[in-house]
Amino acid sequence: MTAPGAHITTIPAHIRRRLAAALENGLLPETPTPITLESVLGLRHGAEQITSDLEALARLGIRGKAASGWIRTIEQAIDSAPAIDLVWSGPEVLGLHARDTSRVYEELLRNAQLSVWISTYAYFDGPRAFADLAHRLETMADLRVALLLNIQRTRGDTTDPEHLVRRFADRFWGTDWPGATRPDVYYDPRSLELDGPTGVLHAKALVVDDESVFITSANLTEAAFDRNIELGLLTRDRRLAASITTHFQTLIDTKLLRPLPSA
Repeated sequence: MTAPGAHITTIPAHIRRRLAAALENGLLPETPTPITLESVLGLRHGAEQITSDLEALARLGIRGKAASGWIRTIEQAIDSAPAIDLVWSGPEVLGLHARDTSRVYEELLRNAQLSVWISTYAYFDGPRAFADLAHRLETMADLRVALLLNIQRTRGDTTDPEHLVRRFADRFWGTDWPGATRPDVYYDPRSLELDGPTGVLHAKALVVDDESVFITSANLTEAAFDRNIELGLLTRDRRLAASITTHFQTLIDTKLLRPLPSA
């Protein structure tokens, strides 16, 4: 037998917080219908299970503000360990409340206060891909932004590595970056070598304000955001964030990642 409220404990934290607030503020009746839940919480699927949970709690006398308090207590217990949300791109899955890749990027970048680290293998349509980040950098004078980008040598191209870097820099600063205030940009020079060990900067990650961490299979492309099936994990964990940014900074300090020259 399923315990009352069991499904509520498994839904993403941001939906659980919306539910608690709506019950506390009277935006939801004590036993809302699935349609009402979908409207108030912005749900697409799974409202029936939440309704069933709220009805089970109501039968125990836990309604309205009391139900909100119960949910917040559950939230505090869950928050004792870092919450991890699934983030998907691609077809919607019935009953899955996973967050959307493009919206996670948008929310994190638009609320950044201190720092942003982005690592990506590929991007497409730079002015669109970097629009939110460029705007935030313009409005937050003290925001530190580091972009880790891959510069790839195409098969059969024997162009000198320095020329490839300059060509990439000219295109990035002249066409792809949409703002007047510039971020710090770094690349892995191994991908440009004609001989010797090769490698590419393939990590896809976003770390904001030394706290929010988003690890994803998605590149900064329209296909990755809107069509491909991509999977990521979002969490708020300062130790994990520090581990990632320290690793990136060490790669920079040891010149394994190099700064992109200005145009």
